[in-house]
Amino acid sequence: MLERYSEARLPTPFGEFRVVVYRTGRPGGLGATAVGLADEEHVAMVLGEVRGDDVLARVHSSCFTGEVLGSLRCDCRAQLDAALEKIGRAGRGVVVYMVQEGRGIGLGNKVRAYELQDQGKDTVEANLELGFEADARSYDLAAQILRDLGVTSVRLMTNNPAKRRGLEEHGMKVIALEPHHAGITEHNAHYLEAKREKMGHLK
Repeated sequence: MLERYSEARLPTPFGEFRVVVYRTGRPGGLGATAVGLADEEHVAMVLGEVRGDDVLARVHSSCFTGEVLGSLRCDCRAQLDAALEKIGRAGRGVVVYMVQEGRGIGLGNKVRAYELQDQGKDTVEANLELGFEADARSYDLAAQILRDLGVTSVRLMTNNPAKRRGLEEHGMKVIALEPHHAGITEHNAHYLEAKREKMGHLK
């Protein structure tokens, strides 16, 4: 069960969005939060009238280390900002912010994976060594959130073809993929290369 729980206007550097919080009515799972005890919550950032077709959208997974602590090991914060900026320029769109930390393995396990990466593993090898899938995320709730907002088809900002498949498997039509690169640095180059080579991300 997915419930639209609360919403309000949210001024940002990219425009005045509407923030909508959804609850699933059950505790968060393995990758949902640092503690996994509270009701699972996900967020939609909505700009303009998004009912209908051809909506610019991004499905973005939470990254506490990158978005809050400023980690340079990934490009998550840069990708989030770029998506909000593109939607702000377009005047219409949605970012669905899914609390699926560490590609679904949780904050503590993501930091364990970092330790393995410091020892020479790449991001995929580290997850597998810890006993997880390379990517344990699900997109069924994201598709439900988009439908609840009245979205019928999206232009999806992503480099990850699995997101397209995940949304379409749950009934959300993706009419185009919009490449969504946010820059390579010395700190994230190996991480991005592994996602391209082993997870099929777009170059």
